[in-house]
Formats: sequence, C-alpha cells, structure tokens
Amino acid sequence: MLLVSFVHDGASPRLGVRRQDTVIDVAALAAEYGVDLPAPGDLACVGDAVRGGGELRVVLDELLARPLPPTACLPLAEVTLKAPLRPGKIVGVGLNYTEHVAESARALDTDSELPQRPVLFSKPTTAVVGPEEPILHNGDLTAQLDWECELAVVIGKTARRVSAEDALSYVFGYSVVNDISARDQRRGGQWFFSKGQDSYAPLGPAVRTADELPDPHVLGLTLRVNGEVKQKGSTRHMLFRVPELIADISSGMTLEPGDVIATGSPAGVGASFTPQQFLRPGDVVEASIESIGTLRNPVVDAR
Repeated sequence: MLLVSFVHDGASPRLGVRRQDTVIDVAALAAEYGVDLPAPGDLACVGDAVRGGGELRVVLDELLARPLPPTACLPLAEVTLKAPLRPGKIVGVGLNYTEHVAESARALDTDSELPQRPVLFSKPTTAVVGPEEPILHNGDLTAQLDWECELAVVIGKTARRVSAEDALSYVFGYSVVNDISARDQRRGGQWFFSKGQDSYAPLGPAVRTADELPDPHVLGLTLRVNGEVKQKGSTRHMLFRVPELIADISSGMTLEPGDVIATGSPAGVGASFTPQQFLRPGDVVEASIESIGTLRNPVVDAR
C-alpha cells in the first residue's frame, strides 16, 4: 500500500492511498460505506495511520477490496501531496555506504576507516518539508548546501532493546528523505546545525508499507539536480542494514511509532565532485527510490 497525505480544493490534509495516477481519499471511502475507522485524530496524514496500528490496517484492506466509488477517487494531478508525516524524531545515519565513506574522507576530512558501529546524528522535526516545498538556501549561513538521497524507515510500534532478528517487525513502511546538509556549518565536528536547519529534511512523496517491501535492501536510489544524475546507488550497499540500525539505536533510545531513521547516503554528494558542486537558488532536486517514488523540491533564496 502506498500511503500519502494530501490536500484537495484547499481543505485540510487527509490520508490517501495512491494507485498509479489516482489518490483514494480514505475518509471519503469509509464514509461511502458507513465504516468507522479505528484511528486517532482525523486521518490527516500517514502518521495517523501508523498510530492506528494493525486494526486500522485490517479495516483499510477490507475497504480497498470493495468497488471504489468515484467520490473517493481523485486524480493525482488535482491534489497537493504533503509530507506524509511529522516524525517524533529523525535519527540520521552517517557514512553508511562504503563509497560514501571514501568520498567523505577525501572531501570532508572524515575518518577513512569503515565505521565499526553506526554513526548517528539527529535532525529536528522542524526540518521536515514535503514534496514541491522549498529547500531554503541562506547565503548568510552556507555556501556549501549539499544533497543526500536516503531510504527513510518509518517505525510502526515502540521499539526498545530490539534484536536484529526481530527488528523488521517494528517497521511500518519506507519513504524517501533528502538529508540536506550545510557542509560549512559543522561545528567542532558536530553535525546538528549542519543538518538540522529548517527545510533540511524533505520527506515523501509517500510511504510504502513494509508488507510490500519485505526486503528493503534491493532498492535503487537516484538523485538529480536540474535533471542531471548526481547519485545512483542501491540499498544493497548499506554497511549497516535496517535490522542492525534498529537494534543499535533501540539499545539505548526508545523508538516510537512515527519515528524515522534516515539510513544514509550512497556516493555522489556535491562535496565529492571536482570542482565541488553545491545547491543554489533556482535549482530543482529530485530524490527517487524504487517502488516509493520521486521527492521533488526547488531551492529558494531564504534571505
């Protein structure tokens, strides 16, 4: 199931299911059949579906198996997709692809040795923006605004001291996150301000539920700037795979429903080019992951 949060005709955001070029309005579908949805809130986003748990999923599956009334089906071109959810927290993973470790050591003075444990950092939820929403370029703060296409793991239930063997059962689904970074704002080796500024976590355009991606390590990743391919990789090249990441993070930090893990970037970040390439106002960035979709964001001047 490919879940989205969308706006139509200026109304409040709603939960939808995307099928090709159609978005199914979940609330409208339930109303058409007189079904009460077992969910918290008003089903405004994928986060509400996460918190609704397995009971909501059962009802959704039953509804979607019925004939779809026209009142519940909207053309994709007529809706505006929003960030699928606002995570409680975003846990970023650095240096999680071998080639990216090498290019970072060369261009960013990071350690050239492969990490022995996941390298973790955080991004605040205020960094989240959705599809087509702007990435803010503030020239007073950075001249080195960079991109990183990453698989986002959406946690589905509370995970505390989870084993790697059980870890995938705690995943609700997967999305795309662009880990935007101001390379010249690392402070004393710390990444929080470099990676945590407003708009530095574009997220979306959808969440593919975990049952449809039983192995998240077979997905192609591509990032384009102004139509030109900058990154092309595969999640099969992760150093620490999703189960290992969940086990490591949950060993000392409780992961809650709706939290997101940004699993790291393949090679091809702007800092690695000769000469280096960085985002400027007017650029358009498209981060794509197989089976999930393309997250498109323009870069605008924030001053």
